[in-house]
Amino acid sequence: MGQLKIAIEPVTPFRQNCAMIWDDETMHGVVIDPGGDVDQLLETIGTLGLHIDRILLTHGHIDHAGGAARLREELTAREGALVPLWGPDERDRFLLDGLKTTGEGYGITDARPVTPDRWLHEGDAVEIAGHSFEVLHCPGHTPGHIVFIERRLGFGIFGDVLFRGSVGRTDFPYASTADLLTAIRTKLMVLDDRTVFICGHGARSTIGEERRDNPFIGERA
Repeated sequence: MGQLKIAIEPVTPFRQNCAMIWDDETMHGVVIDPGGDVDQLLETIGTLGLHIDRILLTHGHIDHAGGAARLREELTAREGALVPLWGPDERDRFLLDGLKTTGEGYGITDARPVTPDRWLHEGDAVEIAGHSFEVLHCPGHTPGHIVFIERRLGFGIFGDVLFRGSVGRTDFPYASTADLLTAIRTKLMVLDDRTVFICGHGARSTIGEERRDNPFIGERA
């Protein structure tokens, strides 16, 4: 097993962090949250020489999932075998079904509805670049939001649950501030302080930094 490598590609007008994570020996890996700008993502994947084993979604919002249907098709054609799409939790099905309509509301004309090849649930494990990542259900921002965590590496992909200095939005009709904060406090803030995580937007952070400084859930909250 080689080293785990990460490339972050900001996509869509929302500048969402699409992550590519791979093993630097085998060059096999995953794409997480391809919200759009699929041509850009395909170019980066080709330039890096990656073989994508699967696409993962943390949740069903347009900026995280809007390009998933096309990327699955393009990568499947390139690899000569199905590149499956996994996640999020099925409670986000309504968001994935509505991607085209939602995209049009934001002037994004190429988003398409998508159905995952596999829904993911709390306690599932997903291989990413040769490492087993645990799936945690962290609702609140959306009902079916999940995160991926590898405790031994001290590394996670948190989507729009927890940010550097902030937390996910809960001003949607289906969102819940109480559920979001409960998930963060009971599932994420119990992780080691040295755990590094990629956010859905903006800079990465650590659990320790957010425990100290995050005004929503930190020691000063």
